[in-house]
Amino acid sequence: MIVINDGVTPAVGEVTWLSGQILGSSGQPIRNATVEIWQCDGNGAYLHSKTGNREKRDSNFQGFGRFVTGSNGEYLFRTIKPVACPGRCPHIHYAIKVPKQEKFVTQCYIAGEPTNEKDGVFKGIDLKLRKAVEVPWLPMKGSRTDDYTARFNVVLVES
Repeated sequence: MIVINDGVTPAVGEVTWLSGQILGSSGQPIRNATVEIWQCDGNGAYLHSKTGNREKRDSNFQGFGRFVTGSNGEYLFRTIKPVACPGRCPHIHYAIKVPKQEKFVTQCYIAGEPTNEKDGVFKGIDLKLRKAVEVPWLPMKGSRTDDYTARFNVVLVES
């Protein structure tokens, strides 16, 4: 998501390797789950016509990614560490689609981010469930470019 097509100029932001696993309610990995993420760029602008700060948009940031899981239910995106956008704390949107189930939509937040508690969406999440959507963003061991790593596992309950 940080380099578009054959471009050579990367997006502005702290590079993050965002991974996780899509699991069923009994812990089994889910194969062929489509994981989509979208987020604002390093300037807090989304890649859509109704973003409120379009003039700040980073044209080198893709803003959206899609991954289909393999037999182990794993996914991986190379993106940027989320930043705040107008009226919101840093977050990444997720949509997960599994055959024969309704699409599941959620958001991933940075654990310990001070502005989480001021965010209207985050505050609407039950206190006991907040830990399920907060993940640590950690420096990637051995990275020469100060990349981050974050892992967000999603457990889907069959409907």
